[in-house]
Amino acid sequence: MKYQQATDFEKQLIKLYYCQGIGLQGCWKIIWHWLETKEMRCSLEEMIAIGVLPQHRAVFRRSWEQLTEEHITQKMGEQNYLTFFSAEYPMLLRQIADPPLMLFYEGNLQLMQTPMIGFVGARTASRYARKVCEKLIPPLVTENYTIVSGLANGVDSFAHESAIRNRGKTIAVIASGLDHCYPASAFPLFQQIRQEHLVLSEYSHDTKPQRHHFPLRNRIIAGISKAICVIEAKERSGSLITAQLAMENGREVFAVPGEMISDQSKGCHHLIQDGAKCTISVSDILQELAFF
Repeated sequence: MKYQQATDFEKQLIKLYYCQGIGLQGCWKIIWHWLETKEMRCSLEEMIAIGVLPQHRAVFRRSWEQLTEEHITQKMGEQNYLTFFSAEYPMLLRQIADPPLMLFYEGNLQLMQTPMIGFVGARTASRYARKVCEKLIPPLVTENYTIVSGLANGVDSFAHESAIRNRGKTIAVIASGLDHCYPASAFPLFQQIRQEHLVLSEYSHDTKPQRHHFPLRNRIIAGISKAICVIEAKERSGSLITAQLAMENGREVFAVPGEMISDQSKGCHHLIQDGAKCTISVSDILQELAFF
């Protein structure tokens, strides 16, 4: 959808999204107020009282007043987007805590309506991790699962590439605007996915990747997927954040064991001890997903 097609309610939501001095939770407080009162034209001071922290109120007030229709039209440009209230917004993602207000996308949006499974793991992944992807992903593609990951080096890229190589579909969820590619080395893969598959982000154009964006990106991977499969994760790994978020949202978590003495798989082993399914074949995944 383009900005020119937005309803008045969506335009207010988009203005709130671009406004400085307010976080996601504050935005949701204001939006729920609009919905409960059926009045989205409440005063600026009412919005500030509802959702803006005292130390940020001056910034919010100034930003809201400066964001004219012309400015927002310019910011949105030709970006494709969904809001939380769009019919195409993924149903599973609606169910998580603090879901994204907006999703920007390039590619085949119909993939959002397919069954999805996320693959995450080490950026410095081994040949073993690549072989695991090549063992698990082709049968999932045959069962019409779309493979979701985060475009990072290592397991993420292995998962995307395996899906493409086996004539499946894949979704990349990134931690920047869609006019940026991180890491830069993934640009050819990024280009292929946005042309033939789907790239998603909750960040608009001109947003560079920041450290705190990646855990937020991970909640989207966990949120849109029926399950998460972790391949090679150290004890302190972003992949474990994704797995924890999946567990908190009632999704299945699969963990592939590695060598007992390898630091590279300690995170996976801890996940298994905590209740993730020890995964040694694709049947371990398909048996569980049959009940989801």
